[in-house]
Amino acid sequence: MDTWSIPIILGIVEGLTEFIPVSSTGHLIFSGALLGFTGDKASTFEVAIQLGAILSVVVLYWHRFAGLIPHEFNDNQGARSSLAGWPGIARVALTTVPALIVGYLAHDFVKTWLFTPLTVAWALAVGGAAIIIAERYSARLPHRSLDALTLSQAIGIGLFQTLSLWPGTSRSAATIIGGLLLGLDRRSAAEYSFLAAVPIMLAATGYEMLKMAEAFTPQDISQFIVGFTVSFLVAAMTVKTFIRFLSRWSLAPFAWYRIVAAPVFYLLTRVG
Repeated sequence: MDTWSIPIILGIVEGLTEFIPVSSTGHLIFSGALLGFTGDKASTFEVAIQLGAILSVVVLYWHRFAGLIPHEFNDNQGARSSLAGWPGIARVALTTVPALIVGYLAHDFVKTWLFTPLTVAWALAVGGAAIIIAERYSARLPHRSLDALTLSQAIGIGLFQTLSLWPGTSRSAATIIGGLLLGLDRRSAAEYSFLAAVPIMLAATGYEMLKMAEAFTPQDISQFIVGFTVSFLVAAMTVKTFIRFLSRWSLAPFAWYRIVAAPVFYLLTRVG
């Protein structure tokens, strides 16, 4: 396979899977194994192309991020939203900090022991079952909108986000499940998952890039740029489609996809 096919394929995979609850890391691990693109550099590349997906959320939800600017600097801030100004910053921070702490402490363990096809397959299957349970349980709860997010909900979603450190669990699945179980409606849980992704993904990406910076060649950087661009475009389309989907349907199709895909991906990886 030529030099540019791999970043294009992985950029498509990243863009399609980052913000829906199917595990972008799991899909990238499996795709990399099938393409013969593995090792430390491959792992760093997989993290680096997430920058494109992150930027797509910043562009699509720029008004939400602009609303986080404290009111003394922002004349257009929505006063009735708990995600505006300092209250909004506090909520996003409370969601981000638990995963940063656990991720820093467990980084070497995760990279050494959990980035394998078998562990990812198990995470896919268990995560699928968790989505089904969360959907059924949340149907009995009163629902809040995103603008009524409480501090306790923000902390709870942050604790759920730590589960995504197990590759294959899916950061979006963990935070959406947390949001549903803590009383957010389906669309609000998904949109907060997008917003909460930005700081944690920027931190993870920056950490990996700094660790591997000296090992990058000009060709590696060119591949990152291609993967970044492809993941940005595909992620933007995927996010918009996913939100439209949630206005009519539940998350059950994604759950069943994970459960069916887990053994299939594992077997394909072994054959590959």
